[in-house]
Amino acid sequence: MTEDLTGANPRGLHFIAELANTVQDGTQMSAADFQALLERHSGPSFALTESDARRLREATARLIHILAMHDEDQAAEAINTLLDQHPAQPYLVRLPGRPWSLHTRAPQNADPTHWLLSTTALALGLWLSERGRCAWGQCAAPNCNHYFIDTGRRTPQRYCTPRCATRVRVASHRAQRGR
Repeated sequence: MTEDLTGANPRGLHFIAELANTVQDGTQMSAADFQALLERHSGPSFALTESDARRLREATARLIHILAMHDEDQAAEAINTLLDQHPAQPYLVRLPGRPWSLHTRAPQNADPTHWLLSTTALALGLWLSERGRCAWGQCAAPNCNHYFIDTGRRTPQRYCTPRCATRVRVASHRAQRGR
């Protein structure tokens, strides 16, 4: 299986955000939980052990560190460090009716942690280079700490979902009316 890492379909990036949000929420993801998340995002099928799950949770902390960055130079340095430590193996694929796109594949007997860090570092690096900025972030809504991938083209995204943005606007409107 492959992971689509193109900017036109940032499926790999949404995987990163969902993974980061699940792990940072304190959920002790089991091997089965990780595999289910991979399957939802068309990732590779691994025979994960609970030891793999522990290492994947630890690796996710490194990704969360990058998602919390706002400075593109610091993010690029952190991504390059991951790519040095966990080189990606990208290749081009043409899916029916679509243009060529860059994918990665998990080599046979791949260590799941290596696959996770190499694939996500490549995806974040491509997204940073395409956008020219850290096109990701943490929700600005009070009581929400979820990470998101900014897929918009105009103003930088501040909230993880339209629901959080609406909640903040409504609260601001009510506060102004109450004055």
